[in-house]
Parts: sequence; structure tokens; C-alpha cells
Amino acid sequence: MSHKSNTEKELVGIIVGGGPAPGINGIISAVTIEAINQGKEVVGIVGGFKSLFEGKKNVIPLTIDDVSRIHATGGSILRTSRDTPSNAKVKFKTLMASLKSIGIRYLVTIGGDGTLHMANWIEREARCAISVVHTPKTIDNDIQLPGGFSTFGYQTARHVGVGIVNNIIEDARTTGRWYFITTMGRHAGHLALGIGEAAGATISLIPEEFGEGKLSFKKVADILTGSIIKRLSMGRDHGVAILAEGISEMFDLEELSRYEDVEKNEKGEIRLPDLHIGRVLKDFVNKTLQSMGIKVGIIVDKNIGYELRAADPIPFDVEYVRNLGYGAIRYLLQGGTGSMIVFYEGNIKAVPFIEMIDHTTGRMKIRKVDINTETYEVARKYMIRLEKEDFEGERLKKLAKTANMTQEKFKKRFEYILS
Repeated sequence: MSHKSNTEKELVGIIVGGGPAPGINGIISAVTIEAINQGKEVVGIVGGFKSLFEGKKNVIPLTIDDVSRIHATGGSILRTSRDTPSNAKVKFKTLMASLKSIGIRYLVTIGGDGTLHMANWIEREARCAISVVHTPKTIDNDIQLPGGFSTFGYQTARHVGVGIVNNIIEDARTTGRWYFITTMGRHAGHLALGIGEAAGATISLIPEEFGEGKLSFKKVADILTGSIIKRLSMGRDHGVAILAEGISEMFDLEELSRYEDVEKNEKGEIRLPDLHIGRVLKDFVNKTLQSMGIKVGIIVDKNIGYELRAADPIPFDVEYVRNLGYGAIRYLLQGGTGSMIVFYEGNIKAVPFIEMIDHTTGRMKIRKVDINTETYEVARKYMIRLEKEDFEGERLKKLAKTANMTQEKFKKRFEYILS
């Protein structure tokens, strides 16, 4: 390709939206290097869409020297933001005017479902004046990618999370206590299950195993109580439970409101997104065990999430995002627009926005954990929790004795959690 003179070079813009995820800098690096090698100029839009909504030209020029060694670092040299303006129509006009004023011909967006929504809107409104491509980023792994391939950032987040949980498992064993650890993941359980299985946590609970509809808080608490009792019956007084944050948004509000220890706002209302699920479950399980006369060590609640988002990417994600960044520029310079770049089966492919969006919501399709796979079956087999075979024979006898109950009473109290 022959390079144009500096005054005629087309401009590639890079923008990051949503929360941080390991690998962002690798995308920025790969896009910048390949774009410059193809005779383009590159700018980074600092601070995400927020500055564009405000009509600011908050951009920095990017050179190969600027980005050649950032691919293995966490965070984002362009920063990021979440911004959904209240007066959307007016603000979107300002955003488009900002992009045109900067002179952007090609736009690479890095983000999750909210950023894809923005990319789709920009591509539609630009009417070919700006070509747009999206690269999928989230530690939640909940974007519907072909072949079940993970989103970039997820594998690193899981890796770092496993390291944290491994340390906590050893602390639990050493001190004789339980930990209830809540992980990020939004409405899906990929991160919780991925961390829990790889670390060998005692039990992992995810939204998908409970199906649709309202979820009984007491049922979740009793599953955890049952896990503790089963461990005690095996001579083990410690354990670690991993809880996906999405579980809390399924709870039955009417049922929750009956419990004194559940946090409420100044109006006396419960907001499920604000619920500290680990803390509330810890308090409930503690009281349940005490009422049974079962002595256990301290139960500690902990959240894991923010410490995963800006970690240095592991080699898997470093390589992955280089493929995505290269593919994004190749796609744009071949005349493409309005697609998300994905990598699977050894190839870089472009998936049109229209195939990625749920037209009932206007947002990206969400990928949930498929609990009907052998992958989930294996994860479930290695958990220690009450199962069907625990409610008969010697197992039932041992569990009932541990719980200071008759076999009939234990069965009546806990067998319902299997349904």
C-alpha cells in the first residue's frame, strides 16, 4: 500500500467504554501499530464517551513508540468511563459533532454491551462518513461470541481470582473458618464458576442453576448451610463458597423484606442491586446453625471484582487482543463497517452488529452459563453440597447426627433444596 502524504492521512480513533478489563492496552497497541504501518494516523480519545458527550476534543496522538510496550500492562492509557446521558438525543448530536470535528474516519471501540450499543448508533448515524468496528471486552464473559470463545479479559480475571481464592482456601483451612466470596459477573455466572472450579472451592452458586423467576433467599441460605453440615460430617470445619453477584437480583423481595438483617434504604426499601449478598447470607446461615446447636468457626464475607479488572493480562489475553486489534484495522481498511471482531478456530472474523443485538432490548445478547453441558456437570461433581444420595442410608444418618436432628427431620428440613 502506498502511503499518502501526512496532510492527507486518514485518521483512526480509538475509544474505550465501560469498566476496565485486562487486555485493553493490548488492543490499543495492536490497532495503533497496524494502522500506522498501513499509512494512517491514530488518536486516542481520552476518558471514553463522556468527553465526546460534553463536546470536548480530549484526544492524544498515538505513535508506535507510545504503544509498543504497553501490550502486557493492565488498565487503559486512554482511561475509560460509563456515561449514559439523560437527554440522549441532544447529547448524541454533540457526540457526532465531536467525532466529525476531530476528523475521525475510522473508529475502533473497545467495550462490552453498552459500548457496542454506542458503536452501533454511531455507525448508523454516520452514514458511511465514519467506519466503525467493535472489540468485545468484559471480565464477565457474557458476550455471545461464536464457538463459546471467551471475551478478552476474562481469562486473566479468572487467573487472578483463582490466586486470591487459593490463598483464602488455605486461610480457611488454617483458621477453621468459612468464607462466602461474592464475585462480579453481572447476570451470568461464568466468572464465579470459572474461579470456583479452578481454585477447588467447596461450592459455587450461579444464577443459571436456579432457572427463571423469583428465587427464595432461604433456599440459597439452606444450600450453604447444607454444604457446611456436609463438610462437618466429613470432619472438616472449613470451606469456601463462591457466589455470583447475579443471584442477588433474583431474590424474592417480598420474602427478603421479612428478614430483619437485610439492608434497607432510608425509605425502608430493599434495592437488590445494592444488596451485600455475602454479608446477608452469612448472618442468616450463622443464625440457622446456632439454632441447630451446631458450632462452626467464623464465617467471613468478601467481594472479589475490582482487583481483577486492571490486572496485567496473562499471555492468553496478550495474544488474543493482538489478534483482535490487527483484525479490527484489517477489516476497516478493507472497507468494512458495523461489525464486531472475534477470534476463534484460529481465524479472525467480523460479526455484523445486527447479529449481536437483541432486538427486544436493543442491547447485546447476553451469554449465560449452560448448565446442561458436561463442563457444568464436571464443575458440579467436585462441589461439596447436599445431593440426592445424601438423603438416604448411611449418608442421611451421618448428616442428621451432625445437624443434631432425627433423620426424618433433617430430610424434611433440607431435601427441598434439590428441586
